[in-house]
Amino acid sequence: MRDFFALEQNGTTVRTEITAGVTTFMTMAYILCVQPAVLAVAGMDPGAVLIASCLASALATLLMGLMANYPVALAPALGHNFFFAYTVCGVMGVSWQAAMGANFVAGLLFLLLTLLNLQGRLISAIPTSLRHGIAVGIGLFIALIGLRWAGVVVGNPASLVTLGDLGSRPVLVSLAVLTLTSVLMVYRVRGAILLGILFGVVLAVPLGVAKFHGILSGPPSLAPTFLAFRLEPLFQSGDLWIVVFVLLFLDVFDTMGTLVGVAYQGGFLKDGRLPRARAAFTSDAVGTVGGVCLGTTTVTSFIESATGIAVGGRTGLTAVTCAVLFILSIFLYPLIRTIGEGYVLTDGITLYPLTAPALIIVGSFMMKSAGKIEWDDPIAALPAFLTMLMIPLTFSITEGIAFGFVSSSILYLLSGRLGESHPLLHIVSVLFLVRWLFF
Repeated sequence: MRDFFALEQNGTTVRTEITAGVTTFMTMAYILCVQPAVLAVAGMDPGAVLIASCLASALATLLMGLMANYPVALAPALGHNFFFAYTVCGVMGVSWQAAMGANFVAGLLFLLLTLLNLQGRLISAIPTSLRHGIAVGIGLFIALIGLRWAGVVVGNPASLVTLGDLGSRPVLVSLAVLTLTSVLMVYRVRGAILLGILFGVVLAVPLGVAKFHGILSGPPSLAPTFLAFRLEPLFQSGDLWIVVFVLLFLDVFDTMGTLVGVAYQGGFLKDGRLPRARAAFTSDAVGTVGGVCLGTTTVTSFIESATGIAVGGRTGLTAVTCAVLFILSIFLYPLIRTIGEGYVLTDGITLYPLTAPALIIVGSFMMKSAGKIEWDDPIAALPAFLTMLMIPLTFSITEGIAFGFVSSSILYLLSGRLGESHPLLHIVSVLFLVRWLFF
């Protein structure tokens, strides 16, 4: 195990990697509660979606660990599932079986792009400062999600967000977990984030902020969603090909942004390149294709992987640990539900007070990339600034990257410094503009 994952070369141990895997899993366990509820809106069987999500996440995360040797976990993408259920199946009126067919084709196209190594070339085409801007933007995004899930800030029509009710029980639990975790990190206690989450469970259950649902249960049937996607509607409606394009676009740039962000945090980038990038993207693409076959939407790399990296995860053993936990979740769903179910407020908003503090802390770690941006060069600084600003403001990694790409391309073009940039930067910028204007 030490040799396969090169633990000594990466300055880590089996214990650290397992702790990192458990930490990553616990911060993203909420998706196992959210995904069945979201896809149920589209008419899909929640129990089958749960099993499909567990198995697809385990498959993709296991591939990431064994093929790419990165401590990155994958699961059904939050945001993609809402687009699938509420826009494609809801607004457009497409059956979930046909929408799954579009998702399947998008996954195959993503796999094709990966096998052609276009993803790795695309990362190399991103200017250095823009890569740092993506990392900072993701850090701010993670922190904003954490603050929203903790209830510390809430939505406000006039100012986007405003201060929440700091005296409410879920917010107090979050702040207590945040405080304890921060103190443990000051004293450099190993597994501080994981210990903070466990402390939160012990605190939240007696206060009624979390409900204990038990530990073990039998798995529901996968039959209602297994191989239920349909391809023939793609040849009957041009609108579904737009859905394919959007799903592919979101997957490519969400994955790229996440990998760039966590790669900077973990120190994985070498001379601006991500080693084993093809293996990493292949894990993502295979996860999506396999997930659709099982009965869930786009599987992608999760930004919550940064929590495992924050506690020392540096190799694929972290991912393998997380994959095992995804498989066990089939039987441990009641316990996972206790951690990830969240606390529903009277206005219908759901808070996640047990995992939110981890996201806030990890977001702060990713700010160090801001110091590596070439602030004295406007061509480098402005696109990086727009990226790090727009990712959290638009609540989308893809949209933030789009602003960075397009602004960078325009500045290189109008400044007469076109020769300093990579041709792929401008090609992708044009694609972003086409998407904005027509899709």
